[in-house]
Amino acid sequence: MNARWTLLLLTAFLLHPTLQAAEFDLVLRGGRVVDGSGKPALEADVAVHRGRIVGVGQITNKGKTEVNARGLIIAPGFIDVHTHAEEVLEQPRAENFARMGVTTVVLGNCGSSRLDLGKYFAELTRTNISVNVASLIGHGTVRQQVMGGSFRRPPTADELARMKELVERAMRDGALGISTGLIYLPGTFSATEELTELSKVVGAHGGLYASHLRSEGEKVFAAVDEAARIGRDGRVPVHISHIKIAARANWGKAAELLAHIQRLRGGGVAITHDQYLYTASSTSLSQIIPDAAREGDMEMFQKRLADPEQKAAILVQMKERLTRNGYTNCAHIVIAACKSYPTLAGLNVVEAARRQRQSDSLAAQFELVLEIEARGGATAVFHGMSEDDLRVFLADSRTMFASDSGVRRFGEGVPHPRGYGNNARVLASYVRELKLLTLEEAVRRMTALPAATFQIKERGLIREGFAADLVVFDPEKVRDNSTFEKPHAYATGFRHVFVNGVEMVREDSHTGAASGQVLRRAPR
Repeated sequence: MNARWTLLLLTAFLLHPTLQAAEFDLVLRGGRVVDGSGKPALEADVAVHRGRIVGVGQITNKGKTEVNARGLIIAPGFIDVHTHAEEVLEQPRAENFARMGVTTVVLGNCGSSRLDLGKYFAELTRTNISVNVASLIGHGTVRQQVMGGSFRRPPTADELARMKELVERAMRDGALGISTGLIYLPGTFSATEELTELSKVVGAHGGLYASHLRSEGEKVFAAVDEAARIGRDGRVPVHISHIKIAARANWGKAAELLAHIQRLRGGGVAITHDQYLYTASSTSLSQIIPDAAREGDMEMFQKRLADPEQKAAILVQMKERLTRNGYTNCAHIVIAACKSYPTLAGLNVVEAARRQRQSDSLAAQFELVLEIEARGGATAVFHGMSEDDLRVFLADSRTMFASDSGVRRFGEGVPHPRGYGNNARVLASYVRELKLLTLEEAVRRMTALPAATFQIKERGLIREGFAADLVVFDPEKVRDNSTFEKPHAYATGFRHVFVNGVEMVREDSHTGAASGQVLRRAPR
């Protein structure tokens, strides 16, 4: 529904004499409204009709459904701009997101997305999804499609033209922008010029460039410079995914990095960022293997391991990188899921090497990692960040909060707890307990800021005419219950979650409702 029709509906409902006494679909009564703007909370009612907010204040008309929200917070539904929730098609309830107040998820991050977003959006529309879904187009997906492999070379002129065509199609289908994953294959082999050319296509449609940077550790400053250069030359705003200082050797540089980003903004590049509220990341275990060793397909990787000289060189590079990052072993890396050795899930690499290879030497650890990769790989949790750095990023007004999670299958593996608790953790730990953020500011970072940055129209605020994505929670009881040791635990304290005016969560339980929509970037 466009803004003109929303205004006409609202005017007709509120002014027509025969409608003024009519019932609304829903009225939330007497809650403290934190509207997403950052302004102080105020006690008010919120009225909803036909999936839209039609009144905020003292509502005299009754609702077909009325909710007593006294003592509770009424906020816009949370928008998670960095997810890997493509499996929402197979798990449409997206319960781990829904039960921590997330009503909109952005897919296609870190360079990986569905290639044909038009087709994927059509499939989602035919599926009963519980949350709203938007997507970026993944650069890595496009590069893989056109170049046919993880090649350490630039695309030919014809290949680049084809990549531009695929990005253009995705933008016309409603992608919010393009994402890159520059530590992942095949994105790691792409040059700045390639990314700039593709970003120009995105910029022409008013999209943004979201990047998992080329480095989040020892070379993070150079990686940020590259992103800013792409933004400037490609004429697109830049969004840094899950901002962090990932190497122990660089801990304490968060403030310096933010000051550096601010100088880049002064040069004319719009830059924002998101973070998850944990001092561990989660990604492929293969990230400790040199990029060059993983070029090409699995057969090529296995041949390199079979060559004693090449394998010895790989092991030397692995040790050098580990040392540069400030570690003496791999105890900070915990295996989350491993199909070839499922019993290793939950063990750190030192413990896994001791079990699997009867040795916990560094050589045994690296040998196990290479063996796992050669047999299909694994995901892992990397405990590599400082809480002090995390809090510095948290304090910056341009930092939004995003889980970097997929749709969780309850009880499967030992995944990162952020997929169950990220938004609740913001409210419980950093607002209520540590008082590092006001409630109003925390809500702004999870609602209006992501909506404005990613151009998700008519969401992110409690405002007349906006979509009725709403969260009602108890600020004294909201809690993240998921831990690294026992991650499969839903957040609690969310009394009600509404998506497009339909109740999706009631008293910390999913209702089975499926009122989510596909959200496309509005054409220029």
